[in-house]
Amino acid sequence: MLPKLAEEFGKGKTVLAEKENGEWRTYTIEESLAFIDKISCALLALGIQKGDRVAISSRNCPQWNFIDWGIQQIGGITVPLYTTISENDYKYNLNHSESKLIFISGQSIFRKIDNIRTEIPAIQRVISIKPLEGALSLDEFMALGQSVSHEQLEEARKQVGRYDLATVIYTSGTTGTPKGVMLTHDNLTSNAKCLDTLFEVKSGCRFFSYLPLSHIFERQVIMAYMNLGATVYYAENMATILNDINEVKPQVFTTIPRLLEKIHANVLMKGKKLKGVKKMVFNGAIRLGYEFNEKHQNSAFYNFKLKIADKLVYQQVRESLGNSIEVIILGGASIQPKIIKLMTAMKMPVMEGYGLTETSPVIAVNSPVTRNIKIGTVGFPVGNVDVKISDIGEILVKGSTVMKGYYKAPEMTSEVIDSEGYFHTGDLGVIDDEGFLCLTGRVKEIFKTSMGKYVSPALVENTMMESPYINSIIVVGEGQKFAAALIIPNFDQLNVWCRENKLSFINNELMIKDKAVITLIRQEVDRLNKSLGDYERVQRFELLASDWSAGKGEITSTMKIRRDVIQRHYKAQIEKLFQ
Repeated sequence: MLPKLAEEFGKGKTVLAEKENGEWRTYTIEESLAFIDKISCALLALGIQKGDRVAISSRNCPQWNFIDWGIQQIGGITVPLYTTISENDYKYNLNHSESKLIFISGQSIFRKIDNIRTEIPAIQRVISIKPLEGALSLDEFMALGQSVSHEQLEEARKQVGRYDLATVIYTSGTTGTPKGVMLTHDNLTSNAKCLDTLFEVKSGCRFFSYLPLSHIFERQVIMAYMNLGATVYYAENMATILNDINEVKPQVFTTIPRLLEKIHANVLMKGKKLKGVKKMVFNGAIRLGYEFNEKHQNSAFYNFKLKIADKLVYQQVRESLGNSIEVIILGGASIQPKIIKLMTAMKMPVMEGYGLTETSPVIAVNSPVTRNIKIGTVGFPVGNVDVKISDIGEILVKGSTVMKGYYKAPEMTSEVIDSEGYFHTGDLGVIDDEGFLCLTGRVKEIFKTSMGKYVSPALVENTMMESPYINSIIVVGEGQKFAAALIIPNFDQLNVWCRENKLSFINNELMIKDKAVITLIRQEVDRLNKSLGDYERVQRFELLASDWSAGKGEITSTMKIRRDVIQRHYKAQIEKLFQ
């Protein structure tokens, strides 16, 4: 795929960019290929052979890609690790994979590795992308490859086969048990090429990236878009995402619901500050957006109102995001459909998709090319997978993107890939009459009340998240008479409401104990309960003052909640709900 870029787009084409000292540093195809070859030669000089594992734990940057591809093109196996994991996770993953080298960025990661260095015997070198005392710098590392000839590099390339392992990705998911997902070159390329037919790239297309490359979703979509000729721009850091988007003015970016929920909340907060006619116009435009119909079957009168709303409200929102966005690709978790409707009405269409690390990852996605779009679904299954729903409602997947298995865990592999080759996702879903895939929950998350009723917590949680005052929620009730919930309010919105109602609090802890605040959330819960079955309705809730913590293991690196951990940490509060 990499030489193809040079042939198709010319060596002067910019493919990757990052921000250095306030300026965007770009890399052409020619520079990128040369960088990748230097990485490969240095690896060969250090004795890295086909099948050896090499780890990367770094923030997003072009060098991440160069290292990844430099490893892969000589038959090495890339082991990407999140930068936020604990020392224990580093120790387990590096020892289990028997990685021989690790590439890192930043003092905090180096400190974690250095603290456990004696406990990870397979690691021969620690290489820092930026110069760092105590680690081999990337420049020093690449200099080691000068003794390797072009012929040696070519010979190593020829040894790599289509079905050889390309990467092992450790994913604990929501269970907390690390599993090394084995993906082959064929897994990765078949998924990327399939995405190429579902999304288009115009000349000069800019793709903005902030999700971690250690996650297969970002890594694969970037590969697909680069293959089509896009230039990828990496966010400087998590705190500068919105500013970077405004600077880059991208046509495309991938995201998880969190960012869109934040954008949505910011838009609503600006509207709260308006008064009189301006506020009426703003609220009308928001309501109009929530009514958007993705099939364009709206009346001429609706479209007329949409044009007015666009001129008065939507255009300002677009300008705050660079005013160039043509499509947003959404994955990782479910989102309130009304946010997608509003974003799409504002001419920033959101294409929701679904997949897992084990499926390389995309299983289904809404597509602006095929026009197979239905808000509230995760789209049509992609062309190279066979998707079916089991007798218990579980989504099963078979095809060229399904993993080879879990690393060093054949028993675990046989538990999820059946005799017919179908991978059992653990997700519940349905395929509607039009062929769209809809997610309805997790197989293991459904609980049974003492009344004999089954409740899908994800369904209830998504309903409750429609409230602008609810940021996060977990629904509980296994073996109890009713469903209850732990709720983390949207404190940005709640602070605005408190000011409007002349309430003032020193901190969140005091705010959530106030009777007026509790009554507000009670009213929101009661309002949303009306769309649920009697046995699904949230009867009681407890408000929490802070969000779930990745450091405490309550959420995964992709922001999925770990129910067992949260229920253990908040055992006392949950028990109180049912007393």
